[in-house]
Amino acid sequence: MTGAGPIPVRTTIFEAMSAKAVAAGAINLGQGFPDAAGPASVRAEAARLMLEGPHQYPRMRGTDALRTALSAFYADTQGPAFDPGTDIVVTSGATEALAAAILALLSPGDGAIVIEPAYDAYAPLVRRAGGLPQFVRLSPPGWRISRELLEAAITPATRLLLVNDPVNPTGRMLDDGERAAIRDVALAHDLLIVADEVWEEVRPGSRPHVSLAADPALAGRVVKIGSAGKIFQVTGWKVGWALAHAPLAARIAATHQYLTFTTPPALQDAVAFGLNDERGWLPVMRAEVEAGRARLADGLTAAGYAVLPSEATWFLSIDLAASGLALTDVDFCTRIVDQHGVAGIPVSAFFETAGAPANVVRFCHAKAPGTIAAALDRLAAARKALG
Repeated sequence: MTGAGPIPVRTTIFEAMSAKAVAAGAINLGQGFPDAAGPASVRAEAARLMLEGPHQYPRMRGTDALRTALSAFYADTQGPAFDPGTDIVVTSGATEALAAAILALLSPGDGAIVIEPAYDAYAPLVRRAGGLPQFVRLSPPGWRISRELLEAAITPATRLLLVNDPVNPTGRMLDDGERAAIRDVALAHDLLIVADEVWEEVRPGSRPHVSLAADPALAGRVVKIGSAGKIFQVTGWKVGWALAHAPLAARIAATHQYLTFTTPPALQDAVAFGLNDERGWLPVMRAEVEAGRARLADGLTAAGYAVLPSEATWFLSIDLAASGLALTDVDFCTRIVDQHGVAGIPVSAFFETAGAPANVVRFCHAKAPGTIAAALDRLAAARKALG
C-alpha cells in the first residue's frame, strides 16, 4: 500500500477563513498576503512588458532573463552557484515548484519526512506521488528540530526530507544546530532534501538567510524552492522556481512540462528586473515588515494575549492557554471572525497527526498600520469577551 488515492475534496483552511472574513466583513489577518504591493518599478516593468510582449510561450524552464537573474542573485546573496542553463526551473508559483519536485523525486512507496506544523500542500503532494508522509511533530513554544526527532521517523523507505526555512506558520528561522541535524540525517540515510525557502528575504535585516543549498556537504542533494510573491510582495503573480544541480533539475523540468509548462513571460522578466535592479528595496521591505510584526505583537501583549516568539515570515502566533483562554484554536478563530470581525488561522490546521497542539493561532502582520490598529481594537474586545 503506497498511501496514494483520492485527495479529499475540501477547502483549505486559508480559503475557508478568507471566505468567512469576506462574508462577515472582517479584517483578514488569516491568509498570508500583504497590504503592500511591492516595488512600483517592478510593477511598472511588468505593465510595460505586458503591452510590448513577447506574448507567446516562453521556454519551458523559464525565460533566459529570469534564470540568469536568479543565478546571479543567489550567488551574490547566499553563495550557492546555480547554472542558469541547467540548474533552474521557473514554475507557476512555489507550490507548483514543490509539486514538480515531489512528483519527480518520489516513487510509489517512498517515504518523505514532513515536519509539523507544515504547509498544508506537502502531505497531499507526497500522497499524489504515491509516497508515504512520515511526520515529525514539533512542539511550541520553541518548535525546534532535533536529530533525534528526525531519526525516529526514518524507515528504510525514506527517500526525501521536506524542510521549510524560514518556517510558516511559526515564523522561526532554523539555527545552526537544526541545519546540522538535517545535514547529518540526510547524509546518514542518503536522503534528498526539498528546501522550501520562499520566506528567505522576509526576515530581520541583521540575520541573513543560510540556505541548505549553500552547504557543500549537501551538494547534489538539495532542491531549493523560491517565490517572487514572497520576495516582492506580489503573491498573485504566482512566479516561483526550483533550483538544483543539473540531474535533479532535469527530472523536475520533465515533470513541470506536464503541469503548467510555462509561466507568463512578462511576469518572469519583471521579476528578473527586480532581482537585478531593485535589491535596495529589500531592506526597506524588511524594516516595514518588522515594524508591522512589532506593532501587532505589542498590541496583542497589551490586550492580554501570550505572543509566541517570531522572527521571520509575515506571521506571528498567540498561545491561547497561556493567555488564559480555555478555547481550542478552531473555536477561537470561529468566534473572533463571527463575533468580533477578525480572521486568524488555527495552527492545528498545519498538522495531520492526532493530538496536535490546539491552542495556537496564527495572525498575518504584513498589514498597514491602520489595519493592524483596527484589528487590535477588535481583538482586545474579544479577549475581554472570551476570557
